[in-house]
Amino acid sequence: MVNLHNDNAHCIQLELEWLQQILKARSIQNAKPGTGPSDLLEIPAPDLEGIDAPFVELVKKYDLGPEHRFLLIMAAVPHIRPQLLDMFMSRNQQTQQIYTEFGVKKGKRASGILPTGETVMFILAGGDLVKRFKYQSLFEEESILFREKILSMGEVDPEESFLSGTLLIQPEILDIMTTGRKRNPRFGNDFPAHPLRTNLDWEDLILPHDTMQQLRELESWLRNKDFLMENWGMKRILKPGYKALFYGPPGTGKTLTAALLGKKMDLDVYRIDLSRMISKYIGETEKNLSKVFDKAEHQGWILFFDEADALFGKRTAVNDAHDRYANQEVSYLLQRIEEYDGLVILATNLKSNLDDAFMRRFQSTIFFPVPNPEERYQLWKNGFPIQAKLEEKIDLKELANSYELSGGAIINVVQHSLLMALDRPERRVHREDIQEGIRREFQKVGRTI
Repeated sequence: MVNLHNDNAHCIQLELEWLQQILKARSIQNAKPGTGPSDLLEIPAPDLEGIDAPFVELVKKYDLGPEHRFLLIMAAVPHIRPQLLDMFMSRNQQTQQIYTEFGVKKGKRASGILPTGETVMFILAGGDLVKRFKYQSLFEEESILFREKILSMGEVDPEESFLSGTLLIQPEILDIMTTGRKRNPRFGNDFPAHPLRTNLDWEDLILPHDTMQQLRELESWLRNKDFLMENWGMKRILKPGYKALFYGPPGTGKTLTAALLGKKMDLDVYRIDLSRMISKYIGETEKNLSKVFDKAEHQGWILFFDEADALFGKRTAVNDAHDRYANQEVSYLLQRIEEYDGLVILATNLKSNLDDAFMRRFQSTIFFPVPNPEERYQLWKNGFPIQAKLEEKIDLKELANSYELSGGAIINVVQHSLLMALDRPERRVHREDIQEGIRREFQKVGRTI
């Protein structure tokens, strides 16, 4: 790990020294036009061949040329070595303002300088319009750094040039450039989603054969999507990503399955509870959803939307402004889901709660039924730890045949009976404890034993 950090730091040091050379050349050309290279990117970028570091992998992955590497290090400088941009703090003696052509902005809280698109244009083009128009293409949506959401531009007023926006680097990319590894985003206002993880394994998931077969298709897509889209050319026919609907009663394994898919495929899974994201304030729901998708794009994450019917419920006629905005929220989510290049799973307890018009959006709809007696027996058997002592009169097969419970409900009963057992000197599970646990689970859904 130490060597990895050292190699990565060495790479970034080389990039910073290269940037210093470019900044020095711009300063000289400002004082003496015509001095030095006609194009500052003729100053060779560092040779990173033979260096095994995350930053080098990033450069190779996206095939970044000198112009993209320059843009990347410029965006990272305020976070790595902000003093490099101090040269742009010099003021016009007549106006006592920072030179307009520098295009820089001051940080809101810190005193450092933040580069903008105009800063990049000043460095690379100076007053040469031909070069300015040439390098302006670096900021287009199809330019690799912006297409892959590695960089973005800060918001500007409508009457301002978009190049006056601050050059922003995605935090996960900055992590790669500094620590060499990506940090997972933290739950909060900027990312209203929780990581979904499990200590269980695939063998602990008890589902019908048909359900398991459909889940294998999701596995296959996660494993082979790049080959399918690129090598077999299906990118021109298929929409990006894969959308699946998990439906069935509570406690039947929908959430666990999403977590296990991520664990098996070594992918991060994030759970988004739509019922918590929907806001009564106009535009806030879209903003909340946007934060999740903007972070997730091109990361390979699995997005798991729980209680999907909170937003995808059956639509009613548009009678007032509230109905109209609700439809806008649905349209926005559908748009972002269809554009997302990873796996999106929507989960609901009742498929009938969803509008039929939404069903065609899913590549697969997977039913999670209440387990049958044999499956329930496996759940009972797997639920109790091997250290637990059960009364001889406890017959797990008889429990499985007699009581129709979901996997989640069975685990609740197991937990209750184990806690009761731990309070006894002999630490033995009694049948009465199991019966009480079952009674409680039935009571939750208005049933009696």
